[in-house]
Amino acid sequence: MTRQSSRILIVEDSESLAQTYAGILEGDGHEVKVAGSGEDANAALESAAEPFDTVLLDLQLPDCDGLEWLEGRQQLTSDCSVVVITADGSITRAISAMRLGSYDFLVKPLSPPRLLTTVRNAIERRSLVEKAETANRLTSRSSFHGFIGKSPPMQAVYRAIENVAGSKATVFITGESGTGKEVAAEAIHRAGPRARKRFVALNCGAIPENLLESELFGHVKGSFTGAIADRVGAAREADGGTLFLDEICEMELNLQVKLLRFLQTGMVQPVGSSRPVSIDVRVICATNRDPTREVAEGRFREDLFYRLAVIPLELPALRDRPGDVELIAQHFLERFAEQEGKTFDPLGPEIVKELASRQWPGNVRELQNLMLRTTVMNAGPHLTVADLPAERRAGAQMAPRIEPTAQAPAHASQFAEPRTLAEIERAAVEAAISRAGGSIPAAAKELDVSASTIYRMRSRWEKLERRSAPMAAPQDFN
Repeated sequence: MTRQSSRILIVEDSESLAQTYAGILEGDGHEVKVAGSGEDANAALESAAEPFDTVLLDLQLPDCDGLEWLEGRQQLTSDCSVVVITADGSITRAISAMRLGSYDFLVKPLSPPRLLTTVRNAIERRSLVEKAETANRLTSRSSFHGFIGKSPPMQAVYRAIENVAGSKATVFITGESGTGKEVAAEAIHRAGPRARKRFVALNCGAIPENLLESELFGHVKGSFTGAIADRVGAAREADGGTLFLDEICEMELNLQVKLLRFLQTGMVQPVGSSRPVSIDVRVICATNRDPTREVAEGRFREDLFYRLAVIPLELPALRDRPGDVELIAQHFLERFAEQEGKTFDPLGPEIVKELASRQWPGNVRELQNLMLRTTVMNAGPHLTVADLPAERRAGAQMAPRIEPTAQAPAHASQFAEPRTLAEIERAAVEAAISRAGGSIPAAAKELDVSASTIYRMRSRWEKLERRSAPMAAPQDFN
C-alpha cells in the first residue's frame, strides 16, 4: 500500500509528548506543526498557507477545555480529520468529541505503531471523503461556463472541457445544429490559461468565399477591389488567445491548404503581403456535418482533418440529455420574462412532461426560441400546455403567411409558426430587432450574441433571397 503524507497539527500542552509525536510522524514523511494551547492552535489554523489534513487534539489544554474548543470550531471536522488524545479517565469525553465529528481517539500513553496506524487511516479516510465530494460536485453541476444541464452526458462534456482547457492542442467539436458548439469553444477558452486574451469566432459558412481568406488572415490596403485599408484578420486578432472556426467544413479546398500551412507553421500571410507574421493562437473548430464523410467524399482535406481533430469533442443532442429540458426551459423562461418585464410561475409538471416528450431536432436553440415565443405571446403568470407553440415535425405544412402590419415590419415575422430550424432562427432574430426598434446592437444584446453575428446572418438571408427571386421578364422592344 502506498503511504500518503499529510500536513498534521498537534495540539498538546506537554512539550515532550508533542515532540515525541512529531518525531514519529515526521519519520513517516508527514509535515508537522505543534501548538501548546487552544490559542496557539487557533493561530496555527488561521495562518496556515494550506489547510491541515489531520489534527491531533489533547482534551486537557492549559487555556481551555479541548472538547469546548472543538465544539466552537464545528467546521474543523468537515475540513480535516480530528483525532482526539485522551487519558484513561476521560474516555467518555472522547466519545462526546466523536459525536462532534472527530474521526477517532487515542488513549495515552501512545505507542508509535498505534499513532502511525491511526494517522494513516485518518489520511486515507479524508482522501476518500474528498474524492466523494469531488465526484458529487462533478455529477451535480447544473451549469458550466454558459451550459445549462446536469445529465450524465453533459457532466462528461464538462469534464472533457476541463481536461483539454489547459492544452494547446486543437479541438474539433462536432454535434447537431443548436447543441452549443460555440458555447463549448468559449468554455474551453475561459477555463484555460488563455482566458485573459481574446476569443475570436469566425463562421466559415456565413462569409462569401472571396472574402473568407481576408477575414481569416487579413489583407493589406489595395490588395483587391474594396481593400481601402489594412485589415488584421481574425487569426491575428486572436493572437495569444483562441481562434474559433465554426462551420469549418464549409471552407473551400484552396483555403483549406492555406489554413493547414498556418496550423503547421504558426505563420499567417495577409492577402497582398509578401511578409508572413508569426502568431501564437489556439485553434478550435466545429461542424454540424460528419467530418469523416466530408473527407471520404473529397470535400475536406484528410491531412487538415487529422491536424484539426487532435482532440475530438462531440456534443450530445438535447433528446439524449435526460432531465435537461426542464432546466433549460426554466432558465430561458426566467431570462426572457425579465427582458419582457413579465412574471411567470415555475413550469408545472404537465408542461415539463410535454417538453420532455418532444424530439427537438433544433436542440437547445429550438428550445430557446420556443420559450422566447411562449414568453412573448403569453401574459403570465401561469402557463399551461395549451400556451406552448405546437411541435413542428418534418413534412408538416408551412403555416399561412401573415401580412405585415404597421406595427410589425414584413421581415419581422413571415410565418405564423416557423417550420425549419433556419426559419425559427430568423424569426427569433428579426423579432428581437423589431422589439429593439431596429437596433441590431440592442437585439444582439437581448439574444446574447455579437452584433457582427446578426449582420452576417442578415447578409446570408439577403443572398438567399436574391438567388431564389424569379428572373424579370424580358422587355418587349417591338
